[in-house]
Amino acid sequence: MNYQQTVEYLYNSTPVFEKIGAGAYKEGLSTTLALDEHLGHPHQAYATIHVAGTNGKGSVSHTLAAILQASGLKVGLFTSPHLVDFRERIRVNGRCVSQRFVIDFVKKYRPFFEPLHPSFFELTTAMAFLYFAEKKVDVAVIEVGLGGRLDCTNIIIPKLSVITNISLDHTQFLGTTLPQIAAEKAGILKSGVPALIGEATVQTRPVFEETALRTGSPILFAQDQPAVESFEHDANGGIIYHTQTYGQLYGQLGGDYQARNTNTILKAVDVLRKAGFTIGDQHVANGMAHVCSMTGLLGRWQKLNDKPTVICDTGHNVGGWQYLSQQISRQSCRTLRIVFGMVDDKDIHTVMQMLPQRAQYYYTKASSKRAISEQEVMRIGQALQLTGTAYPTVSAAYRTALQEAAEDDFIFVGGSSYVVADLLAFLQS
Repeated sequence: MNYQQTVEYLYNSTPVFEKIGAGAYKEGLSTTLALDEHLGHPHQAYATIHVAGTNGKGSVSHTLAAILQASGLKVGLFTSPHLVDFRERIRVNGRCVSQRFVIDFVKKYRPFFEPLHPSFFELTTAMAFLYFAEKKVDVAVIEVGLGGRLDCTNIIIPKLSVITNISLDHTQFLGTTLPQIAAEKAGILKSGVPALIGEATVQTRPVFEETALRTGSPILFAQDQPAVESFEHDANGGIIYHTQTYGQLYGQLGGDYQARNTNTILKAVDVLRKAGFTIGDQHVANGMAHVCSMTGLLGRWQKLNDKPTVICDTGHNVGGWQYLSQQISRQSCRTLRIVFGMVDDKDIHTVMQMLPQRAQYYYTKASSKRAISEQEVMRIGQALQLTGTAYPTVSAAYRTALQEAAEDDFIFVGGSSYVVADLLAFLQS
């Protein structure tokens, strides 16, 4: 098989959460442990950092990887989902895993793993762990796929466990209350491994404290010791942070929600320094200022065009849209145009109640079986007095928005990672 055939095989022969949702979720670690045993426990060959949370874990993972790269380390980075190419999930110093490695992995290990019937994510995780070992990385930043306790990344014993925040998402798997979801994500805490909680509430903090006490994990709450004193957006789309320890820092990622992520990141650096990592202030500044070019991060308040301004963002749940809706509403423009779609396991009604009234909407659906139809999204929008028209594809919605826009308009594309993925794939085609 060539690379494209191999990726199609992975999609079509394993349950893929991005495609079918709940049917791809496998509870338990037995398959992961079997794969790990067969591959020779590759994750034990390098240090790891584990990152969980409802929102922000992708940004935190990429930025920590960039900072570690800036410090001179060879850094693996495992994240999900990808936006354009499967290989985005597995990177070393920002470079995607080679097509050849993906082909050879499937060819070599297929006779072993096929009888196990692994999920797509279980197989991808095993592939990543082996690739990092073969590339002899110094450290790998590992983003949790879903939850934490039963996530297949949870076989690692990291140098640091990070939980960014907790909000209601994936409730069909993780629980219907914040404490229940916090308990699942706190499942990544390990004995003797420092735990950093980015944001906690009166509901979730006791869960983290109890889990840390029970597991013997030293715990730190980033919000108790704010590293970021204030911030403002700059003309280039990034954020200027005023911090206690680092003075002024420039962050390339421009979403409002990044201020909280940055506080978590800076506290994580403090913990890593105490764990023996040599990270200078200049490494922090360099990683934050160049995270996208250093790690290949896409889709976080990403500017795609000027005149009109086009921004896309992968924020896809209530927690993310609490920030996105306000930032979009603040834009000074002649007409605000929003290309919008969501998938069926998200709280679309609550999210759409946050959307600005003063916009022209281009309702659409991503090329995912889980995507809510554009007609249903438009129906919900109309009930909320959000003016718009439905389009069957993201590319059609975006093309129309661009054609109708004046130079001083603002176009936002999002609502789902898959909407952004379709847009980026269209722009690269």
